[in-house]
Order: sequence, then C-alpha cells, then structure tokens
Amino acid sequence: MSREIELLTEIRDLLLVLAEPALAQRDQTLRAALLKVVGKGAKNRAAVFLMNGSMSQAAIAKAVQFDPSNLSKFMKALAKESLIAADDKQPKLAVTIPPNFFDAEGKANE
Repeated sequence: MSREIELLTEIRDLLLVLAEPALAQRDQTLRAALLKVVGKGAKNRAAVFLMNGSMSQAAIAKAVQFDPSNLSKFMKALAKESLIAADDKQPKLAVTIPPNFFDAEGKANE
C-alpha cells in the first residue's frame, strides 16, 4: 500500500508543476497579498509553508522558533487579507504556493 501512496504523491507533485502557471494566474491577487503580509522575514516565510492545516499555531511557533504572540499577530494579518480562516486553530492557507514562491523576493510570482 505504501508504494501506491508514493506513486500517487509523485503523480500529484508532477501535476502541480504542470498546473503552476494556471494556479499563479488564478491566485494572482491572493499571492500578491501574501507577499505583502509576509514581507522579508524568514520566520514568516517558514511559518507560511507550515500552514497546511495539519499543525496548530503552537506547533508552528515551536517549529519556526517564532514568539507565540508575534505569530498570533501574523495570523491576524493573514486572516484580515482572507489568506487563512480567521478562527482556525490549525491554520491552512487559502492559496496554493510553490516551494520556491519567496525566492528572488517573489518577483517571478507576482
């Protein structure tokens, strides 16, 4: 069964690569807002990639070594821009982003 899961994961990853240009165009406004809210902070960027709905805010803060109160403020800023659910205890981004989204300060992704 694990071999089947590995194959499905590989297929999904390949489809995401192929779909990235269409996703970028569809999510252009949300991605621009994400770049603005996240800024250049390395901890902000790392925290965003952990917001997949499987981790609590406390777990994200611990993993990224982010002060919990600062993470809470960051989460409120993301929620204000509709980038995550406002009261979600396990935050999940409302927009998909590729692993290299923040490279070169997002210029290729705007």
